[in-house]
Amino acid sequence: MEEESVTFRTTGSARLGPVSDFTGIPLDQVNFLACQFFALLAAFWFRLYLRPQYTSPVIRHAVATILGISVVSFCFGWYAMHILLLVFACYGILAWGRADNIHSYTMVTAVGYLTICQVSRVFIFNYGILSTDFSGPLMMITQKVTMLAFQFFITFSKPSLLEYLSYNLNFLSILVGPWNNYKDYIDFIEGKHAERRLKRREEPSPMRPVIQKLLICAGCLLFFFTITKAFPVAYNADPDFISQAPFVRRLSYAFFSVQAARSKFYFAWTLADAIHNAAGYGIRGLNEKGEVCWDLISNVNIWGIETATSFKSFIDNWNIQTGIWLKSVCYDRVPYYHTAFTFVLSALWHGVYPGYYFTFLTGIPVTLAARAMRRNFRHHFLCSHWVKLAYDLVTWAATHLAICYTVMPFLLLAVEPTEMLLAMELEA
Repeated sequence: MEEESVTFRTTGSARLGPVSDFTGIPLDQVNFLACQFFALLAAFWFRLYLRPQYTSPVIRHAVATILGISVVSFCFGWYAMHILLLVFACYGILAWGRADNIHSYTMVTAVGYLTICQVSRVFIFNYGILSTDFSGPLMMITQKVTMLAFQFFITFSKPSLLEYLSYNLNFLSILVGPWNNYKDYIDFIEGKHAERRLKRREEPSPMRPVIQKLLICAGCLLFFFTITKAFPVAYNADPDFISQAPFVRRLSYAFFSVQAARSKFYFAWTLADAIHNAAGYGIRGLNEKGEVCWDLISNVNIWGIETATSFKSFIDNWNIQTGIWLKSVCYDRVPYYHTAFTFVLSALWHGVYPGYYFTFLTGIPVTLAARAMRRNFRHHFLCSHWVKLAYDLVTWAATHLAICYTVMPFLLLAVEPTEMLLAMELEA
């Protein structure tokens, strides 16, 4: 029975089971945290001891790939084979496919295989899915292989097998991502990243941005174990709460629980950003003060999200690199209904849980409505500082209430609790 319990709690290694039992944190999450902090230490080592000035790109590619495969195997066990299978399949398309069809074949293969795996999650686990499972890295791989295929369609420059494996499976981004430009990654491996971005040879120290981001991670963890735990999102669908609590209380609880739920995403994406920076990767350039900006592959702008006064502003600062991917492979390429097709692809990429489709299909009219309101009314409130401030406060509240309504099914995943909430709203 104990072995069965551990198996349910993780598909990967059970070596950290005692840590899970002692802390009360699910084993799959313990494995994830252990692997990410290992990746952080490995990133420092990679930068200090495998410097491109003294180490060939082949060695750096090989080490990054081996560490990445080791990390994903520790976390997910034999399920990591799904990730390797997709990478090799897409490399086969890239190596032997026709140049004018590679991007299309890769897109269909990657999204199709991801969808098959997502469907299997629903039927195998019946909504009792682990919070961290192999589909997360598979989603990141889907972004990488498709973007690389589209870039090849434009440049016709094929990577070697080792370069392809390193780009997709490196330990920096294998678990959380985000995807990053292939040319930027190759520059990083070959020691040209800082030179191309800063127009100078000396490489700046990443210690300051890494420490800052780790402090943010610590704050997110503290917030999660204090505030988020006190406002579980699932309580929004509790039948007794829905039937007995007044509407204003239910609305307030929904607002604060959704706000609090974001901390775990902030933590994961900020830690992933710190890992890349620790390896010396992620330089965008210089800011207005002449300081080095380490946000090239940042995936979240916390301040931009929490102060967003429009639906678009919120989306632009949330899961930033995925937004860029969706824009590149869908929004800029479909001939019509750009917004609708992009939201549908986003839902399909996330998975097949009904809650995803409630969220993203709702996002289509909300986005169009918010865009029309801003275009037709905002200019009337720019006449003075105080009028604009009042407008900003109202639109901030409206935006975050709209986000609360839209993303609740995403967090609940299943149909039943979402239907309960819809019934609650109709009743109110």
